[in-house]
Amino acid sequence: MEKNERSTPIPGKEKEVDIINIKGIEDIGYVQPDSILLNSLTPEENTQCQHGLYFQDGERRVDYILTYHIKKPSSSRSNRQSSRFTDNAFTRSLRRGTARLGRPPPPQPRGDPEVASQDHSMDYHEDDKRYRREEFEGNLRDMGLELEKDEDTKTPGVGFVKIHAPWHVLCREAEFMKLKMPTKKVYEVKQCSGVGAKINTLVNKATEPLHPNVEENRGQHVKHLSYAFSREKQHFNPSRCSLFQLLYEEWASYSVFYKYQPIGLVRKYFGEKIGLYFAWLGLYTQMLIPASLVGVIVFLYGCATVDNNIPSMEICHPRNNITMCPLCDRACNYWKLKEACGTARASHLFDNPATVFFSIFMALWAAMFMEHWKRRQMRLNYEWDLTGFEEEEVSDHPRAEYELCVMQKSLKKEHKTQKVLISYSWVFTIGVTFAIVFGVILYRISITAALHMSNNPTTRSNVRLMVKTTAAIINLVVILILDEVYGAVARWLTVLEVPKTDRSFEERLIFKTFVLKFVNAFTPIIYIAFFRGRLVGRPGSYLYVFESYRMEECAHGGCLMELCIQLSITMLGKQLIQNNLFEIGIPKLKKLIRYIKSKRRSFQEEEREKKLQRYETDHFLEPFAGLTPEYMEMIIQFGFVTLFVASFPLAPLFALLNNIIEIRLDAKKFVAELRRPVAARAKDIGIWYNLLRGVAKVAVIINAFVISFTSDFIPRLVYQYMYSPDGSMHGFVNHTMSYFNVSDFQDGKEPMDPHHLGYQVEMCRYKDYREPPWSNTPYVVSKEFWAVLAARLAFVIVFQNVVMLMSDIVDWLIPDIPKDISLQIHKEKILMVELFMKEEQGKMQFIDSMTPCDGKGRNNHAPIARSRSIPHTHSHTHANNF
Repeated sequence: MEKNERSTPIPGKEKEVDIINIKGIEDIGYVQPDSILLNSLTPEENTQCQHGLYFQDGERRVDYILTYHIKKPSSSRSNRQSSRFTDNAFTRSLRRGTARLGRPPPPQPRGDPEVASQDHSMDYHEDDKRYRREEFEGNLRDMGLELEKDEDTKTPGVGFVKIHAPWHVLCREAEFMKLKMPTKKVYEVKQCSGVGAKINTLVNKATEPLHPNVEENRGQHVKHLSYAFSREKQHFNPSRCSLFQLLYEEWASYSVFYKYQPIGLVRKYFGEKIGLYFAWLGLYTQMLIPASLVGVIVFLYGCATVDNNIPSMEICHPRNNITMCPLCDRACNYWKLKEACGTARASHLFDNPATVFFSIFMALWAAMFMEHWKRRQMRLNYEWDLTGFEEEEVSDHPRAEYELCVMQKSLKKEHKTQKVLISYSWVFTIGVTFAIVFGVILYRISITAALHMSNNPTTRSNVRLMVKTTAAIINLVVILILDEVYGAVARWLTVLEVPKTDRSFEERLIFKTFVLKFVNAFTPIIYIAFFRGRLVGRPGSYLYVFESYRMEECAHGGCLMELCIQLSITMLGKQLIQNNLFEIGIPKLKKLIRYIKSKRRSFQEEEREKKLQRYETDHFLEPFAGLTPEYMEMIIQFGFVTLFVASFPLAPLFALLNNIIEIRLDAKKFVAELRRPVAARAKDIGIWYNLLRGVAKVAVIINAFVISFTSDFIPRLVYQYMYSPDGSMHGFVNHTMSYFNVSDFQDGKEPMDPHHLGYQVEMCRYKDYREPPWSNTPYVVSKEFWAVLAARLAFVIVFQNVVMLMSDIVDWLIPDIPKDISLQIHKEKILMVELFMKEEQGKMQFIDSMTPCDGKGRNNHAPIARSRSIPHTHSHTHANNF
C-alpha cells in the first residue's frame, strides 16, 4: 500500500447513509463521530502497522472503520454475558429456522430469577446495543461488504470493526450512481492562438513559481472523454501517486503560503464538497488582493490630506475659542472645541471623498467576485466530470433526536405548540442580543460620567477613547460567547421544525445559524452607525433612559471614528481569537483530554505509538464536524469587508492577511488533525452562494446610509455648494453648530463647576441644525437641517440605484460559463455520439456475424475489437481505487 492512501471510501456517496451512516447508528452502540477513514502512512509506518491497514490475511484492505465502546464485564458475569451473546447470535437464527419448518423452537434456558433481574437492570442497554450491532453488521454483509472485528486493542474500552469493500461492490455502486470516469478516448483541448496565446504564455511564466509542485499543474493539451462507469467496459486506470505526502508538503505547510492550492489533489483525497470549499476560499483570498491595495491607497490618501483638511484645521486652530456644551449632566464641564482636534484629524483618515469611491469599488468588486466564482465553479464541474451530476435528497436522518421529533410531528396539537415555541425562541434570542447592546450603552453612559468626575487630568482628557475601547472589547467578548450559544440554539430550532430531508435540515440549520450570528456580530455596529447620536435631544431637553441616564452623543467629528474602532476590534478579535486560536487550541485540548481519559501516561507514549494499529491512532484525532463552521466564519468576514467598508478601508487588508494563514491552518487541520471525512459529491457550494449574494446586495444599501448619514460627506457638499460664500469649506464647522443659552438648563442638570474655563459661560455650542435662542422659534430645527436631510435621502437613492445598475451590468457582461469550457462540453457531446454510433455498429456487426449466412461473420471481428478497446473511466475522487 502506498503511503499516501488512507483507505478507499465506500462507493455510493449519496448511498452511504444506507451503507454506513444509517439512521440510529448511535443507538446501536457505534460512536458515529469515531467512524473513521484511515489516515495515510509513511513507508516506515506502513511496515510497522501492516495489519492495521489490512485484514488479518494481509490481503484485504481496510476501507472504513466503525468504533464502539466496550463495557468490560466483571469475572463473575463474564460467562453469563457470553452465554447470552451466543444464545442471541445462534439460537435466534435456529428459532427462525425451526419456525419456518413448522417445528416449535427449542426451550430457553432458565437462570436464577434474582440473577436474571440483576443482569436485566445492569446490562439491558449494553445487550440491546450489542444485539442491534449484530443486526447492523448483518445488513452490511448483505450489501456485500466484508467485516472483521478487533476488540483486543491497546485502546481500553474501544472496539473496532474493519470494513472491506470488494471490487464487485465498488463496481455495483459506481454503476448505480452512474459515476463518470475517463475513457481511453482522448481529444485535443483547444488552445488560445494569436495575442491571447502570447499573453497566457507570459502569465504562466510569471506565475510559475506560485504553482505547487504537483503533476496536475502541468499543461495538458489532451483530455480523456468521460462516460458513466460500466462493468461491461474496460476502464482507464489513472496512475496512483502519493497524495497524502504531496498534500502535506505542497498544501498543509506554512512555507508554501504564497503558492496556489493543489485543488485537484484536495478533491481526489477529500471529495468534491471539501474541494469546492477550498477552491472558493482560495478565489476569495485572491480577490481580496486588489481590494486590499485600493483600501490601502484610500487610507494613505486620508493620511496625506489630513493636514490640508479645512474643517480639521479650523477645529485644531489655537485661536479657536468656541465653547462647547457639557457632554453629560452635572459631572461634565464646559470644554473647548479644539480639545477634539485629535478625533477630528483621525476621522478624516476614514471620512474623506476617497471613501465614496471605495464604497462603489467594493460593490463592483463583490459583483465581480460572485461572477468569477460562478465561472470558476463551472470550470471545476467540467474538470471533475460533474456537469451532469444531480444531488439526491436523503430522507433518512442519522439523529436519534431527529427521530424523536418525527414521531412527535404526528401529533397535530404538539406540532402547533412547536411552531409557537419556535416563534417565541426567535423573539427571545434576538431580544437577548438587543438587551446586551442596551446594557453596553448603559455601561458607556455611566462610565463616561464616572470618569469625568476623576481628579486625574489625564483620565478626564481621554475619557472618550477609554470608553470606546473598553466598550468595544466588552462587545467582542459577548459576541464570542453568544456565537457558541446561538449555534446550539439554531440546531435546536431546526430539530423542532423536523425537516423531511438531510439537505433541508442542513440548509435550515445554516440559515438560522447565519441569521443569529449575523445579528450578534453586527447589532453593536449598526447601533453606532445609525442610531447613536440621533436619539439625543438637545441641551435643556435631552432624552433620558430610566429618567437618569442621558443618551450618549457622537464626537464632533461624528460617529465614524467610533464605528471604525468597533468594527476593527470586532473583526480582528473574531479572526485572531475565534477563527485561529480556537481552531488551533481547542482540537489540541480535546486530543489531550482523550489521551487522559484513556489513562495514557506521557512517559509511555513513544512506546505505545509503536504498538498502536493505525486505526487506533486515528481514533484519537478530532472528528470532522462538517464545513458549516468554516463557511460561516468566512461569510461573516465577507460581511465585515463589504457592509461597512466606507468606515474601515483597511478591512480587506486584514481579511487577506487572515485568510493567507486560514488556508494553511485549515489545510493542516484537515490533513493532520482531523479524521479523514467521508468524501461527498457536490457541484456547487449550495446555500452559501445565496447568502453571499444577499450580503453583497445589503452592503450597497448599508454603505449608502453610512456615507449619507454617519459621515459628514453630504453636509460638506451641501455647505460648499449652497451656503459657502466663496465655494470653499471655510466656515463649515461654525455652520454645523447651534447656540444654547445656559440659563435654559433644567434644574439639577447644569455643570457643578460653571467657572471651569476661568470665566462665566453664557452661551455654549452643540452640533445640530437648530434655531438660536434669540429667534422667534428657539431650538427648532432649521431649514438647513431639512436641506441636508433631503440631500442625504437623494444620495441614498442615487447611490443605491447607480451601484446596483453597475453590478447588474457586470453580471451581464461576464458569462457564467467560460467560452472555452462551453466549446469543450459541446465537443465532448459530439464525440460521445460518435462513440455510441461506433459501439452500436459493432453490436450490429456482431449480431450479423452470428447469423449463418455467406460467412460474413469473418469480417466482423475487427469492429468488435475496436469497440471493446474504447474504455470508459471516471475522474471522480475514488478513481484511484478502481
